[in-house]
Amino acid sequence: MSKLTLAAVAIAGLLSGCASKIDEQQYQADLQSFVAQTQIASQLQGTDELTWWQQLDSAQLNELVVKARASNHNLKTSQLQLQSALARLGAQRSEYLPQGNVSIDTTRSSLGNVQSRQSQATVNLDWQVDLFGKVTALVDAANAGAMSQAEQVRLLHIEVVSSVAKGFVSYQGNKQKQQIINLQIDALQQSIAVLKARVEEGVANELDLNRTLAQLKQQQSLLPEIEYAQFRDLSALAVLTGQLSSELTIQEELSLFNRDFTVSLASPSDAIALRPDISRALFEFSQANSLSVAATKTLLPDISLTAFAGVVSLGYNQLSNTQQQWQVSPQIKWSLLSYPALLAQRDAQQFLSKAAFSQYQHVVINAMAESELSLQLLVKQTEQNAYAKERFNYANNAFLQAQAMYQEGQIPYLELLDARQDVLIAQENAVDSTISSLLAKVDTYQVFNGRWSYALVN
Repeated sequence: MSKLTLAAVAIAGLLSGCASKIDEQQYQADLQSFVAQTQIASQLQGTDELTWWQQLDSAQLNELVVKARASNHNLKTSQLQLQSALARLGAQRSEYLPQGNVSIDTTRSSLGNVQSRQSQATVNLDWQVDLFGKVTALVDAANAGAMSQAEQVRLLHIEVVSSVAKGFVSYQGNKQKQQIINLQIDALQQSIAVLKARVEEGVANELDLNRTLAQLKQQQSLLPEIEYAQFRDLSALAVLTGQLSSELTIQEELSLFNRDFTVSLASPSDAIALRPDISRALFEFSQANSLSVAATKTLLPDISLTAFAGVVSLGYNQLSNTQQQWQVSPQIKWSLLSYPALLAQRDAQQFLSKAAFSQYQHVVINAMAESELSLQLLVKQTEQNAYAKERFNYANNAFLQAQAMYQEGQIPYLELLDARQDVLIAQENAVDSTISSLLAKVDTYQVFNGRWSYALVN
């Protein structure tokens, strides 16, 4: 994205620096219009992606997603922080109203032989008149802060759902790789049993036997790594769902990789423009801008109204035979002697506002770049997966041909062994490529998250 086009997207924000509050909706509309013109991922436009993980038709995965959204501790923490931000917003809004207290007290004193009693009830009010908009600016800042925290909650929903899907796919992928390795080990062990008998009969030599044993040990050495990878995936899923790995059980579901799972977006431009990281950066800019306005308003006089009303009872411990009293005191307070410090604070906040706007620009650019990169990854993995499957088919055909030729005595055993090694490598590569392709699709949905993440939280 060029500097010129980015400036066109955010020009309204540059002009709003003097306003008490930026227009977040206008920003969002400008960004959506701009992203729509770029036509990123237009080739993926199709059906709705709101519950994309359900395309995999896995009851286990669906249950894990529900569990994670309900029990993930990071998500709970962020939701509680949102409640705190909303409470602070309510407290800030209360500044529009008069503040004060009600007090009731009684006093009994003695001086020599003279005793006196006094009781009183008073109401004290202090109302800061928002004549210049300082309170409004602080309320706008608190509101933007709460909205920013709400977008953080949405970000965590995206991270939790996507991580659960990736962890589940990875776990099932490692299960499939373990199954293939075990099949390969069984086949090699059968060959070794035959070779040993043939060596004893003098039909085969020990070179063939040792080469086959070396292949067996190579495959067996892969098992500990696969078992660790499964435990790692299980542990990650347990953390995401708020439990210990010993409490989580996942059944083998290898048919997952044969199900139809495609990437389709109802509105690719909205899927980018409505991303919560962009919205959060916008609200953080709005918050910094409002605080900058509030710092500017601090340079102006504070106008407040203080009121006092009460009743006093002399000579009694109870409020009887009382006298009324009241007082109203308008007040103008102007911190002229503190101007150098106030000016420095205003300048500091204005710089923070400009920094927040720059960060917003960076987030927009990063989101665009991340979207394009995810599409390139999707294309790469799809093409590699197709080539890997073709490679396995050719290698398997070559092995079957070599096996037939060996049985007819046309080739030595070492050539058959090489053909077996080729098909093993091709099969492992095909499985890895299938897993990577599926993960790339999940990653694409994670990047184009604007619409489906809104559906999750609303």
